[in-house]
Amino acid sequence: MARTAPRSSPARLELGAGFAARIPRAIQGIPDNQPVKIGVFLPQGWRMDLVDVRDPVEKYETMSRCAREAEDAGFDAIFLYDHFHTVPDPTRESVFECWTAMAALARDTKTIRLGQMVTCNSYRPPSLLAKMASGIDVMSHGRLILGIGAGWYQHEYEAFGYEYPETPERLRMLRESLQVIKAMWTDDEASFDGRYYKLRGAINEPKPVQKPHPPIWIGGAGEKVTLKLVAQYGDACNVRADLDTVRHKLEVLREHCKVVGRDYDSILKTAEFYAIVGDEREVARVVKDTARRIGRDEQFVRSEWQEFIGDADEIAGAMREYAEAGIEYFIVNLPNAAEGGVFKRFAEEVFPRVGLQPSRA
Repeated sequence: MARTAPRSSPARLELGAGFAARIPRAIQGIPDNQPVKIGVFLPQGWRMDLVDVRDPVEKYETMSRCAREAEDAGFDAIFLYDHFHTVPDPTRESVFECWTAMAALARDTKTIRLGQMVTCNSYRPPSLLAKMASGIDVMSHGRLILGIGAGWYQHEYEAFGYEYPETPERLRMLRESLQVIKAMWTDDEASFDGRYYKLRGAINEPKPVQKPHPPIWIGGAGEKVTLKLVAQYGDACNVRADLDTVRHKLEVLREHCKVVGRDYDSILKTAEFYAIVGDEREVARVVKDTARRIGRDEQFVRSEWQEFIGDADEIAGAMREYAEAGIEYFIVNLPNAAEGGVFKRFAEEVFPRVGLQPSRA
């Protein structure tokens, strides 16, 4: 099934799986010195992806099974959202809290990395978040990624009794939080005297396994503040946008790096996308089923997933276009993952087309 082409799309190579695995990566549109990596979202409930599993225990077991499937398939990392109420509408459906689930998944898996896309800064004090993250990095033997952003889901804030400041204030809070987290991870006794957060000799032991600390991925692409925070404090940025916008945002990040004296190439450029992989019949099935679960029509689903709907060649072609624009890491959301076997099939069909080899596990 043909997908809607992103604006300014270059000509796409149509590569078969075996052929793509044998040709140089630069010819595939992926620089040799920047090997692409792929992570995947687990079904967690937030996007109504566990609706068909009725028992809450089985819902978690489904999420855990998918985590192990992703690990066996050769994905680099699994990711969770940090939300409490479902989308596109709040419903009385189960949504597993991000960080308690992250601790459980740390013990359910052995090698795959563990991330959030992204932690809402306002939901936990940064000193507590740093403590939690340290523990999970130890429990996972050094596999944690800390994804963090300023927060945006106002309905959720208000439902759970959190204050919802204006965007500039939430960003100022995020700036302080990044400093607090790094201090908690690296200082013997952390002190910080900010407008929003204060530390007075806070002891955080055990420290994270990863040195100097777990990677910090900052979500959002605001040009004046968020991307500057990435340049100052982040190990990765995350952008979800069309190709032209991605190119522009990365150029803005490059300029921020120049101003603050940061090596632009030291920052991992990541993108999140929703994908439905298959021939026309399979795509139609997944679209229909997803529309049923989320309570929307099929056109809504197709509009959300439009740039990454199609067979493996089309999905890989889209990924190569984003890689050419500067994206080095992709986080995939597959709406039917709870069915089982979906991650394995994606790895087998798409990975070789972007120069990766699926795991033989």
